[in-house]
Amino acid sequence: MKRAAFLICVVFAPHMFCAAPQERSVSPSRQFIVFGADAVLRGAVSDAAERTKANLLALLRQRDNWTVPIVLNLQPQQANLPELAAAELRFSQTGFGLKLQLDVTFSQDLDVSLVERELLRAILLEMIYRKRPQLAAGTAFIEPPDWLIDGTLALAPGHDRGQLVEALTATENTPTLEKFLQQRPAILDSAGRVLYRAYSLALVQMLLEPKDGAARLAQYIGRLSDASNDPLTDLKAQFPLLRSDAEETWQSSLHQLRNFQAYQLLTFAESERRLGELLQVKASEANRPPKLTSVAELAKRKPSANEKMALNNLSHELLVFVVQANPVLRPIAREYGEIAALLARGKRRGIVKRLSRLETTHKQLASRMSDIDDYMNWFEATQMKNGSGNFTDYLKAIDQSQPSISKRRDPLTVYVDALEDQLEN
Repeated sequence: MKRAAFLICVVFAPHMFCAAPQERSVSPSRQFIVFGADAVLRGAVSDAAERTKANLLALLRQRDNWTVPIVLNLQPQQANLPELAAAELRFSQTGFGLKLQLDVTFSQDLDVSLVERELLRAILLEMIYRKRPQLAAGTAFIEPPDWLIDGTLALAPGHDRGQLVEALTATENTPTLEKFLQQRPAILDSAGRVLYRAYSLALVQMLLEPKDGAARLAQYIGRLSDASNDPLTDLKAQFPLLRSDAEETWQSSLHQLRNFQAYQLLTFAESERRLGELLQVKASEANRPPKLTSVAELAKRKPSANEKMALNNLSHELLVFVVQANPVLRPIAREYGEIAALLARGKRRGIVKRLSRLETTHKQLASRMSDIDDYMNWFEATQMKNGSGNFTDYLKAIDQSQPSISKRRDPLTVYVDALEDQLEN
């Protein structure tokens, strides 16, 4: 496991108490305190931090139980310090407990993906050391593994995984799981970096696949502070699916990811059908057969423990579905996922009204898309010179259903027909 020793220091300067207070913004969850820049930029960074955390919690199916705040310090690019890193995470132990600070240097060519990556690293560090606030000075802190960061980001909504799948499909020699876990992405070239992200995606997906995969991954993160120098052994200790034949499981996961068809976007109709299937929550009670229940019904009453578990599963499935769904339907599916996650945590305040508004918007969108689809079909069938071929059989059937007009076979008619053919040719 990669270990990083962070410099621990506390500097007290008398002039600090006289300086004017720096403007700041606090995120909705109050975990992120953003200093510097203007209110617009602070709000954008706060929103990015909250979104990154929400995606991680949805993936792990966990509540937001943060204990250590994260300071985000925004500073402009300085001409005399061009080598200043775009995003630098500082993790230290102070007299008041742990301190997490992410310094973001903003400029016109700021790499947003790098900031997002460091935000996730900070959030994971807080989760790792959440239960160990009192650490001795000089302690060597363990960072979250790079594969966990890259795999989590690749699974987040809005991230294009097509490039990763293509890179994985194009390569023939894949590393063993043990060798992959030892790789250092910082020293890889750009092509190797893309491949590393693809392998990371495959690994995180593999770990999340079992029913208890999300819970086990959350436990794995919480125990990283006690990790050994053998990452594969640590994974086997936490994930039973790796204990029998880790390499076979790993190669099977890579094979599944190479199936590019799974990452093709669904049409709107296919997305609608799939979303309708997902929103039928299947929960089983003791000594009773499984029962299908709608999300709207569960929003009106207190869900049982099994129903909460089913809602948790629904939230995760919707998170995966958003990637494949038609882009028009993605905001709808994403909000359904947020509602399912809230209901799973027992938070029902305002959910019925929110769900009602969402269902109204969903119906209006479906109606509008149906009208657009009808118009496009009409336009293609009647106005376009070169059709797609979708209506060929239909038009042929119409032609065949119409009675053919019998032609006269007298000499004059035959002559006129022959003359007409010559003139046309």
